[in-house]
Amino acid sequence: MTKPKPITNISTYKFAPMTGLKELRERLLRLCKSLELKGTILLSTEGVNLFIAGPGEAVDTLVAELRSLPGLEDLTPKVSLSEEQPFRRMLVRIKKEIIAFGVEGIDPSKYTSRHLPPQELKRWLDEGREVLLFDTRNDYEVKMGTFKGAVPAQVDHFRDFPAAVAKLPEDWKKKPIVTFCTGGIRCEKAAPFMEREGFEQIWQLDGGILKYFEECGPAHFEGECFVFDQRVGVDPALEETPSAQCFVCQTPLTAEEQADSRYVPHVSCLYCFKTDEQQQELHRLQTEAAIRRAAEPLPGCVPYDLVRPFHIPAACDGMTVLDAICHILPHTDREDWLRVFAEGRITTKDALPALLAHKVRSGEHYHHLKPASLEPAVNAEVKVLFEDEALLVLHKPAPLPMHEGGRFCRNTLQYFLNLALHPLMPRSIHRLDANTTGVVVFAKTRHFARLVQPQFEHGEIEKVYLARVQGHPQADEFACDAPVSAEAGKLGGREIAEDGQAAHTEFRVLSRAADGTALVEARPLTGRTNQIRLHLRHLGHPITGDATYPAEGGTGDTQTLPVDAPPLCLHAWKLSLKHPLSGHMMTFEAPRLSWAC
Repeated sequence: MTKPKPITNISTYKFAPMTGLKELRERLLRLCKSLELKGTILLSTEGVNLFIAGPGEAVDTLVAELRSLPGLEDLTPKVSLSEEQPFRRMLVRIKKEIIAFGVEGIDPSKYTSRHLPPQELKRWLDEGREVLLFDTRNDYEVKMGTFKGAVPAQVDHFRDFPAAVAKLPEDWKKKPIVTFCTGGIRCEKAAPFMEREGFEQIWQLDGGILKYFEECGPAHFEGECFVFDQRVGVDPALEETPSAQCFVCQTPLTAEEQADSRYVPHVSCLYCFKTDEQQQELHRLQTEAAIRRAAEPLPGCVPYDLVRPFHIPAACDGMTVLDAICHILPHTDREDWLRVFAEGRITTKDALPALLAHKVRSGEHYHHLKPASLEPAVNAEVKVLFEDEALLVLHKPAPLPMHEGGRFCRNTLQYFLNLALHPLMPRSIHRLDANTTGVVVFAKTRHFARLVQPQFEHGEIEKVYLARVQGHPQADEFACDAPVSAEAGKLGGREIAEDGQAAHTEFRVLSRAADGTALVEARPLTGRTNQIRLHLRHLGHPITGDATYPAEGGTGDTQTLPVDAPPLCLHAWKLSLKHPLSGHMMTFEAPRLSWAC
């Protein structure tokens, strides 16, 4: 026996001027919930559009309520029955348009094109009358079925319809055209729009495909009709079909397509399925785009109030606040700090202005306020080389500091990543100088950072740099083991020092240029700060563009180069490490820059 179908489904719309939408929304929502109806009602100043399902008597009560509203007296729903409720919840929404079109001057409450009854269209088609059938629906709807010989608009959204009309052949403007859609509402705007664009013989199928099915059955139609509820599709008898819809890409799927091995409910279908490699590439591009959005505009180039915290170390216990801050931050003159104090921009943890003569205690916290701060511009063209659940490997451009410090707080790679990947906060497991380009590795979580970090500490990471140096080294292969100072000097720079930390770098000349420079490969076997730059200068071949360690010795006055300055020709070309999950050795490579070719 055929199962009873206790659920009544209705769809209808009406263009009519409407007011008091907020009060009406609340009233209709209360009524529908009390009647245990589910679906969607869209309200707009231009009319109403709805898809509702529930017990027959409850549906009749809602229709009677709607017909009591001015302008909706002749509201005529299309009715079908189903065994189960096709909607999950009840929504009543206020919209600018009851069918999104985005074209000014098209008002169906004032004018619509000629309506062609379904029986009349069938007669025209039976007679072989010359007529163009224009399907205004989205491509994924057309995929399930359409009239024989119909021309699809080829749109992904109804807002794309005007652009589709602009592409139609010029001779169509003289030909008879019948527009159609699911229930007719889109044609109420599509057909008048086409008339406005110069198409002279336009009709719209009254009631759309669903009314045609109701009155004419399957004649001249191939396939089924997509509907916007859990049924997905109905056949010409208005019976639910076995079709489904992909949760991911929203493509309607026939029973045969659902049998495809690539169809996994809520995961993929044959149209959106991607291999592991494709998924990884897609995710890489999405992450890269997110970083780009986070850096546009550069967050540090928009004025903001910067608050820098500092705490009192044991060495400053008992000093005045002024003496303590001069000790902690010696690169700023005492007179400048006096002005900052006078402006009340050194505050306690309670946001009270700090007193110059106050004696501090070890462990206390203070803040330095810099109002309307602006940071120098940086190069934000970050590229993603590799990403999985454990690692994020980037090609860092220059100049771009990795972390907060000095003049930079927001124009840093870490800040960009925190914005782009929130709530994830990737952790860098090694560093590159602001002016150095190339491979840099971040761990996705603290757990993975703990697994990878020891490889750097134990010298298990293989790193290869490229550098363009001044002069031609005599030997093709050479090394340097000059120790590097442990303490930072001016602008955080280091020096070659006899009592410094052990450092060893191996070099190989790749090419010698006619301009007196050479391209060398550098392999640091230890990880001292600025090791490669210091070693090359120590050997008499400073890196081209190095303003921090110039050829004449000492430390320059530039730590991070301006964006338009000649680059530091040092590139972190390759890096190899053991993946924290697989244990396999992986090598990441950043493309060579023009100076390194």
